[in-house]
Amino acid sequence: MTDDDFDRELELQLIDHEDLKLKPYRCSAGKLTIGVGRNLDDNGITKTEAMMMLRSDITSTRFALEKAVPGFLGFSIRRRRALIDMCFNLGLPRFLQFKQMLAAIKVGDFNRAAEEMLSSVWAKQVGQRAQTLATMMREG
Repeated sequence: MTDDDFDRELELQLIDHEDLKLKPYRCSAGKLTIGVGRNLDDNGITKTEAMMMLRSDITSTRFALEKAVPGFLGFSIRRRRALIDMCFNLGLPRFLQFKQMLAAIKVGDFNRAAEEMLSSVWAKQVGQRAQTLATMMREG
């Protein structure tokens, strides 16, 4: 048996014993757990794992915005980054509730889009982040 075969068989064995959970749950010992028995309370995740999840989330958010926002790929890099950052924070369903901002973006009125960003409950919640993103939207 090769090391690769050993590892694959062990993975299958552990999945069989621990199960594969894609959302956090409390294990029988009351510990917050995810994946295949990953104890988040005691072990957390590594920086490498966090960065891998971040890159995956950025990619998913970018693809969602490419589909949801007409002309997204034609916007300046700074405007795309601002929208990705905002959507990353809010999630796509809440982001799409910014109808006035999206209407302004659709007609290329980025000043009004920035104003719509700042006149929201979200802006009050995130403070400086909203100011930064609105500036990126306005200035491109």
